[in-house]
Amino acid sequence: MIGRKRMTVPKRIGGAAEINYGGSPAPDFGPLARDRIPVRAMKESDLRALIAIDRRITGGDRSAYFESKLMEALHESDVRVSLVAEQNGGPVGFIMARVDFGEFGRFEPTAVMDTIGVDPDYRDLGIGRALLSQLLINLTTLRVERIRTEINWRDRELLAFLDNCGFKPSQQLCFEHVIDAVN
Repeated sequence: MIGRKRMTVPKRIGGAAEINYGGSPAPDFGPLARDRIPVRAMKESDLRALIAIDRRITGGDRSAYFESKLMEALHESDVRVSLVAEQNGGPVGFIMARVDFGEFGRFEPTAVMDTIGVDPDYRDLGIGRALLSQLLINLTTLRVERIRTEINWRDRELLAFLDNCGFKPSQQLCFEHVIDAVN
């Protein structure tokens, strides 16, 4: 049929939807940013560079956070998916993520993106898109069905980036309650 988009309905096999490999491909974010920018798996020796990049972005020292997240990504996860982008012989961006196969008693192949950062001197060069594109390709290979993240509502730059990359607000709400000391 000319001019009509082919609709596919997933087949059910044992209660689970069969993956349709003939459907639309994952978004590539333009002319294969990940092919122009070297992206590789994160390793322990990247820690100092990640902390330095984050310090340039936030103006603060989150060394303990990065030490913890790097150890979690490299040693506590069954599947390593965190990545580093390189330019001029060193790291200029990173994306830290993990794969969760369920929470709250439900099986759900989902990835969680904890942190993404690009050195301010390398912004607007496609580094973030290259990292995210490579991560999505890797997650597709692992048959992960979705990726989630949480951001500060006031971080308009990150919100715009994620929106441009196809992220949408989740149908789930995260609630928070501050617990005051009892007098």
